[in-house]
Amino acid sequence: MSKPISGILTPNITPVDSAGRIDEDTLRRYIDWLIEKGVDGLYPNGSTGEFVRFTPQERRRIVQVVVEQAAGRVPILAGAAEANAQETIEACDHYGAMGVRAVAIVAPFYYRLSDQGVYAYFREIADRVSVDVTLYNIPLFASPISVDTVVRLAAECPRVVGIKDSSGDLPNMMRMISQIRPMRPDFCFLTGWDAALVPMLVAGANGGTNATSGVVPELTRAIHRSVLDGDIKKAMRLQYQLLPLFDAMISVGEFPEGFRAGARSRGWDLGPGRVPLSDHQLDAIQSAQRQIDDLLYSYVDEHSETASNDAVDKIVQQVIAQLQSQQ
Repeated sequence: MSKPISGILTPNITPVDSAGRIDEDTLRRYIDWLIEKGVDGLYPNGSTGEFVRFTPQERRRIVQVVVEQAAGRVPILAGAAEANAQETIEACDHYGAMGVRAVAIVAPFYYRLSDQGVYAYFREIADRVSVDVTLYNIPLFASPISVDTVVRLAAECPRVVGIKDSSGDLPNMMRMISQIRPMRPDFCFLTGWDAALVPMLVAGANGGTNATSGVVPELTRAIHRSVLDGDIKKAMRLQYQLLPLFDAMISVGEFPEGFRAGARSRGWDLGPGRVPLSDHQLDAIQSAQRQIDDLLYSYVDEHSETASNDAVDKIVQQVIAQLQSQQ
């Protein structure tokens, strides 16, 4: 039985150039930086990577570049959702052949399915793929995956090895853990909601797939390690520091523009993304960019391999001070 996937896995932004093409050189350098900063894994083709805005061929190329550049240094959890079950199965097998640790599959989107429909969709995929599968619950954008459905799939499908839950629903996470972990110790529980990272970890989650880890990987790593060390007081202090930073970035423009702004503050121009923006949105992003620059860029030495805990504290303390001054 394999160990469950654990730690902080970064749902990395997909860099694009001025023509809207995948900027592979920047993507490779960004991957190196994230790994050097201590992330536990990478998650290409996630929501933060804007997977729905790329073609199937582009999505496969993105995963290929990430796998090549990571070169086994950290595990890869590849987003493999396509338009229907058959295309998703083909993508899963393709990524499995590349050597990813597992794939993440969002429940069907656009058409809302019943619990039985969601179960049948995942069961069809899990029975036919050659790679481990993690369920991806993000009810904001796709058919929700109920606790009962997750428990049923965990019990019936050995290939289903975990869930990435971005609902932020702590009681449901606890319900899943309490029912699944006794029968499936290899099953992983990952939270995709940064605002509840510590509570989820304390409740028993194995880790997180957090957009903020693409901007302050030092801070999210420190939170995870503090919980592992049993220092919950420190973990909660860091969580309350992460919270306003997360809120500031997620509220900027169209997701994930705020996280692109955060990356720019760390010295990474990852391009404009692929969604058109109005003049009003562009002005708001520019204003937010200046604020985020002030809060982040001045306090992190770009040339050091890792920021010190004091530097990270300084970052988040300045975020809090800035937000308080605007109230």
